[in-house]
Amino acid sequence: MKKRLGGKTVEEWVATFPILKEIVGMREVLWLNPGYGQAVPNLVSGSDVADAEERLHRFAPYIEAAFPESRPSEGIIESPLRETSTMKQFLHRASGVDIFGRLMMKADSELPISGSIKARGGLYEVLKTAEDLAVRQGLLKLSDDYSELANASFKKFFSRYSIAVGSTGNLGLSIGIVGAKLGFRTTVHMSRDAQQWKKDLLREKGAEVCEYDADYSVAVTEGRKLAEQDPRCHFIDDENSKDLFVGYATAGSRLKEQFQEQGIEVDADHPLFVYLPCGVGGGPGGVTFGLKLAFGENVHAFFVEPTHSPSFLLGLLTGLNDQVSVQDFGLDNRTAADGLAVPKPSAFVGRAAGHLISGCITVDDDRLFQFLRGLKDTENVWVEPSAAAGLIGPQMILGTAEGRSYLEVCRLTEKMPTATHLFWATGGGMVPEKIREAYYERAARI
Repeated sequence: MKKRLGGKTVEEWVATFPILKEIVGMREVLWLNPGYGQAVPNLVSGSDVADAEERLHRFAPYIEAAFPESRPSEGIIESPLRETSTMKQFLHRASGVDIFGRLMMKADSELPISGSIKARGGLYEVLKTAEDLAVRQGLLKLSDDYSELANASFKKFFSRYSIAVGSTGNLGLSIGIVGAKLGFRTTVHMSRDAQQWKKDLLREKGAEVCEYDADYSVAVTEGRKLAEQDPRCHFIDDENSKDLFVGYATAGSRLKEQFQEQGIEVDADHPLFVYLPCGVGGGPGGVTFGLKLAFGENVHAFFVEPTHSPSFLLGLLTGLNDQVSVQDFGLDNRTAADGLAVPKPSAFVGRAAGHLISGCITVDDDRLFQFLRGLKDTENVWVEPSAAAGLIGPQMILGTAEGRSYLEVCRLTEKMPTATHLFWATGGGMVPEKIREAYYERAARI
């Protein structure tokens, strides 16, 4: 008997949504979200994000004291915003598509502490956990100088508690580094996709690493089970965490400030298109929520996933969220974009931000390496393969029938010369030089 998903066989799903033929065939697609703009119950509010922003400012003195690399920004963890006009020319030559408007890079690959977007949400949830514990025990008041948290007495206090997380790599890095620095007994459950250098670095920083010869979902499930057995363990759940989500969402107001500082307009005549690499969905979902708070209908967010792991796309398209896996449609979830190798999406993010996403794009692994090399050659910027995913965005919007249809429906076609295309470079700042060189050599062979 054939397996049924939401009451339908795979064949029935394909008959209902013909684009699934392309997705199952692991071809690059742009899928437009029919649920974009629909009214849904609010799981997260603007006040939740404002609360997160205030908490991060309270912790800035601690971050500055504990992580010297954050001193130039006085303990505020933020990344550069850069125009990449030479890369724009590269994309035009590679695709033959005219890229109208400005191309920019949000360099989360250069975020202090862990060199990836996970330094936003992951760091935030660890800090919130630490604050909750210290305040509850009467060791800390919100009006205190949080640099005191770097003292040995607090480290001894936090050593009584544990933090755990399941990860393909970058989330584990951010949580492991910050958790261990505060003094928590920190365990990172890592899937087979996680790279060895990330495991080695975590152990070097004082975290325990549990390895699984299975994918991300297994690492998360096993980590959650073990954490439930320890009443003093806080499990950071990438699939269901509101705290992670709002930590990522603080990026919206900060990006707005950066645009203002650089004199770049975002309004009805100057639309903003943002292309976000997507794994389980927490990072891009939170960022999209923050962007919508900052720019409203003038920002258009697209999630980008590997052709072998389009879990968020399948969750939105079928409406089944985390009740569907890429393996259900015959896809193997094997990709060089380790941070995006996720078989099932986050149900929480699907409910909290699914209506804010304009669409989803899939990208082939070979193209990721082409973009990675192009970015190094044109802008002298290193990223990891997953972080290059967003660079496919402009050509899919401007060079496909689906993209042109979106522009026509949203009445944006005539406004593209004044648009901004922003690809979110989600990681790669801590990749060892030998691994970078191997990425570059692989790209040269393609």
